[in-house]
Amino acid sequence: MTNGISAYRTGTLAGDASLLGTHRVLRNTYALLGLTLLFSAVVASLSTALALPAPGLLLTLGGFFGLFFLTAKLSNSGWGLLSVFGLTGFMGYTLGPVLSRTLALQDGGMIVAMALGGTAVIFFALSAWVLATKRDFSFMGGFLFVGMVVAFLAGLGAMFFQVPGLALVVSAVVVLLMAGMILYETSNIIHGGETNYIMATVSLYVSIYNLFTSLLSLLGMGGNDE
Repeated sequence: MTNGISAYRTGTLAGDASLLGTHRVLRNTYALLGLTLLFSAVVASLSTALALPAPGLLLTLGGFFGLFFLTAKLSNSGWGLLSVFGLTGFMGYTLGPVLSRTLALQDGGMIVAMALGGTAVIFFALSAWVLATKRDFSFMGGFLFVGMVVAFLAGLGAMFFQVPGLALVVSAVVVLLMAGMILYETSNIIHGGETNYIMATVSLYVSIYNLFTSLLSLLGMGGNDE
């Protein structure tokens, strides 16, 4: 009987510790995500105001993947925080030329505002739903990975072969994939699948970044007066 009570108490304490750990990861993730989004927005604003040139496809991919893998390698140390700000700052810089092109369109300011508002609504609505229902979306991992690889390759094809229709389809698909990624990563955090708040922040940041740029692309198609 005593052993049974002891085992019950041990299990309860372990469950409480796990719950506290999950809450800590979630709290730290959202705090760091807010700071990185703010930092990225400041860098993007400066990049837009100074009319800095686009870094180009190779530099963008090299910079992103290089900083991403560096962040992953340093994610268990304090240096990981510097690395994640380096990554999100770089992505903010690449966003500057995109914003400049969009603002040059007819009603460009409205397009940016709508994309920003749409991104915020989608992120907060999906995150709140997962947090409220505690649903497990871990089953989506494989599908999302394959979908992102296909969308990436299709996006490259649309860019190199100048196919506007394909680019429009890719942007729409990316919006759906990033919505799925927000569900997946939030679920992963609350169910203990992701215990590193730095990597959780990176995943959510990339989802928000891609969601915003894809909405910009979709809305910009209607505002392009060329």
